Amino acid sequence: MSSTYGRTRWRRFTAMLLGGLAGAAGLILLTGEGVLAASFSISGMPFTVTSPKLHGYGFAQYAEIDNMAPGSPNEGDTGGQVLVIVSAIRDAELDGLCQSIALGGINLKITAGSPTDKVTADTLVVDSDVITANATFKTIDIGQDASTLDRVPGRKGAIGVFGQQAEEVTLTNLRQNNYATTAATFYLPNLRMAFTSDGC
Repeated sequence: MSSTYGRTRWRRFTAMLLGGLAGAAGLILLTGEGVLAASFSISGMPFTVTSPKLHGYGFAQYAEIDNMAPGSPNEGDTGGQVLVIVSAIRDAELDGLCQSIALGGINLKITAGSPTDKVTADTLVVDSDVITANATFKTIDIGQDASTLDRVPGRKGAIGVFGQQAEEVTLTNLRQNNYATTAATFYLPNLRMAFTSDGC
């Protein structure tokens, strides 16, 4: 994480993270990449992702600050920054996926996969500010320093930040409000993209 955010911001950010994760430890799930801000600037337009079931091996989660491009019209009163839950899964399978972006009265909607023809991803990283699901974790470590996470190679947070990780994760009825998604590989069978009146 860049040191430009300053010590005061980090203390406030960590306090917010501790409260959020402690209050919803079992439901804070799929999200992002510790070096995402250095990789690309987010648009600042959130998008919805849903899936009936996600199963994965190698899970890590912590918080991060994502940055919009300088002068973005979407920054509002945020200063161009969004505090997000970063979730990474080494090997992920989804029993179908829906993603939609609201574009002022119309939605750009993407669907793919099914329980018999799954969406798969390697090193799936998602940045969210809201996540809901029914969650099952196997061999979970809660409260680990984010800089020492090692379940997903190369995906860890800043030192002193609250983190958690698990060997295996299963999420059903998953719904996320996301700002970014990255993956080393992303297989989307039967992909369909269209403008629709309804979202996910």
